[in-house]
Amino acid sequence: MNMQTEQASALKPPILSANNVDVFYGKKQAIDDVSLDIPVNQITALIGPSGCGKSTFLRCFNRMNDTISVCKVTGDIRFAGQDIYAPKVDVVALRARIGMVFQKANPFPKSIFDNVAYGPRIHDLAENKDHLEDIVITSLKRAGLYDEVSDRLDESGTSLSGGQQQRLCIARAIAVDPQVILMDEPCSALDPIATAVVEDLMESMKEKYTIVIVTHSMAQAARISQKTAFFHLGKLVECGDTEKIFTNPEDIRTQNYISGKIG
Repeated sequence: MNMQTEQASALKPPILSANNVDVFYGKKQAIDDVSLDIPVNQITALIGPSGCGKSTFLRCFNRMNDTISVCKVTGDIRFAGQDIYAPKVDVVALRARIGMVFQKANPFPKSIFDNVAYGPRIHDLAENKDHLEDIVITSLKRAGLYDEVSDRLDESGTSLSGGQQQRLCIARAIAVDPQVILMDEPCSALDPIATAVVEDLMESMKEKYTIVIVTHSMAQAARISQKTAFFHLGKLVECGDTEKIFTNPEDIRTQNYISGKIG
């Protein structure tokens, strides 16, 4: 993304905003009064030591924490200005707008084609069979996978390599035309070559999507994100332009984490 486009997206209202968010698992507080804006069409990285709450916070944005019975989320979280925890919100529709890619690739035990077609089918997005095929092919192309699998779309998604499976999960997420993609350590199970492919893919995707990535790799955050938020012990310590966070952080805890003193 060039500087002008980045400045333009910085001037737009944030696509996601969290204000005074607390998350509890039973009596244990995992997120403590976090407020953070996510700019549109940029990659925002959430970094911090293991167990600092970054994945828990990420899961607030598409209400994945709802699936954990003891988990309670309070505060105000908005997507395109709408309160996503309002009583009338359709969570299934919300998760189509805000897709998610997990740490471990989790293709369905179905064909490559059916993995990607699954979302458009359940959300009734395809007008007919040809349209569905177009959606699948476009999604696989956007996920940088089509050339590798075009002649075996009827083979099982689980037969692919780890890196290909992760890109299949990205294709599955984008097949329902989301605005935001949440990625929870999407490269942690991948080798360096597959990681580089996924990073290049994220770089090309931010023209069309807003990406929020949790990563344990500071090098990855520095390479691919425009904004970085540093979490420590359930609190947001600081957030800003990635270059500033990595070269001139304001908080000593950020400095200590980036220099390897805490981790």
